[in-house]
Amino acid sequence: MLWQEWEKHNREAGEVTYQERVAAWITACFPASARENVSERSHRFLEEAIELAQASGCTKEDARAIVDYVFDRPTGVQEQEVGGVMVTLAALCNALKLTMDDAGDKELARNWERIEAIRRKQAAKPAGSPLPQRVEGRLHASVFR
Repeated sequence: MLWQEWEKHNREAGEVTYQERVAAWITACFPASARENVSERSHRFLEEAIELAQASGCTKEDARAIVDYVFDRPTGVQEQEVGGVMVTLAALCNALKLTMDDAGDKELARNWERIEAIRRKQAAKPAGSPLPQRVEGRLHASVFR
């Protein structure tokens, strides 16, 4: 079990940040072309954020309204937006009575166990599409460029 070996190494070596632990997993899971692709990482982040919002009661209509609102405004500064994501995620977790550190640790451990399945999904991903998998009738226009 790779993640258990990694966790043991971390304990023996001292404190390692969550971001560093995710970097070790993503390096083990994906080639550089996938893990260093900012567009790909942004799409996967957006997918997970929308899934969390949906699981917390956000409607498709509300999500579309927020997308329009955001894209009608000037582009933000990445570091400030990362900070905003972290603050609002922590606040949402507080409202949901979830511990975000525990949730992150559980998901990272689960991902270590699913590396082969994740690689298969990545290999089947439609080229040039922001979608993580083929969905009938929903290929992104960029696929046809």
